Amino acid sequence: MNTEFFNALDLLEKERGISKEYMLEKVEAALISAFKKDSAGNTNVRVAIDPEKKDIKMFKQLNVVEEVTDEYTEISVEDAKKISRKYKLGDVCEIEMKTKNFGRISAQTAKQVIIQGIREAERSMMIQEYETKKEEVITARVVSIDPITGNAIVDTGTSEAVLLKNEQIPGEEYEVGDHIKVFVMEVNSEVHGPVVTLSRSHFGLVKRLFELEVPEIQDGTVVIRGISREAGSRTKIAVESRDENVDPVGACIGARRSRIQNIVDELGGEKIDVVPYSDVPEEYVAAALKPATVESVVVEGERMCRVIVSPDQLSLAIGREGQNARLAARLTGYKIDIKSV
Repeated sequence: MNTEFFNALDLLEKERGISKEYMLEKVEAALISAFKKDSAGNTNVRVAIDPEKKDIKMFKQLNVVEEVTDEYTEISVEDAKKISRKYKLGDVCEIEMKTKNFGRISAQTAKQVIIQGIREAERSMMIQEYETKKEEVITARVVSIDPITGNAIVDTGTSEAVLLKNEQIPGEEYEVGDHIKVFVMEVNSEVHGPVVTLSRSHFGLVKRLFELEVPEIQDGTVVIRGISREAGSRTKIAVESRDENVDPVGACIGARRSRIQNIVDELGGEKIDVVPYSDVPEEYVAAALKPATVESVVVEGERMCRVIVSPDQLSLAIGREGQNARLAARLTGYKIDIKSV
């Protein structure tokens, strides 16, 4: 039985990644808990586990006394010497116990402790796994969709998680079996396991997609300086080059728009404006209002500016329902007042 037990621990470590040392601690706790259940919690006990010899032994510990007043914790000198002549008054006498003699309730208690240990280990491993993926993009498979809430259950490869409706790209529809990229926003430890917040509407998704798609961003030649996004509709991203020979906008767009098109496709056709970052506010604001052409920008007061455009560019600069101006303001941090000539 002991050999089979230790082989099972080896298998558990191999298949689920739960260390044998961790499980042996749980087994020790389970045996102690089971024994205390049988002895009304009054007896001291020691568990000796030898992984090398594949041996588990448990000993009841009793104080050697002249006269026994508590049979759960004490043994007389006379009885102790029957076990071993070495025992004397004041010693702790150990008597080996057989785990097969445990009652049904005690055995059930031991089983629950071991199962709980496995669950805790798996939960801890899941949290650690997700922590390494925090603020990263992972690929998940859609498992099911709640027809009432619209929330999607996805398989991340580590476990199943929920992609809430308000974290989905507006207008996007999923089918069971679809593979989608999601941004891991937060990982919180709860009683029943890690609670992972996934998103496809977070601006971090766009940032990570550009980092994955553009080698110049990966090696640090091109730096993302800001992103503003209204998911499902439009995103503006400001980039800067650390190498004067590298065009940051061109690097992000790619030959024949190949790089940016891959990102647009992943986001379901969302429009993306890539603009050059500048330390000069007037230049930065003018670029941020792309695709509109700006005549002039005048900074007025702290974080405020007036933008002049030709009449035919006014509606383009403002955008539908003010979206273009709104995204430009978020990107630059300036309040923008747009006027025509």
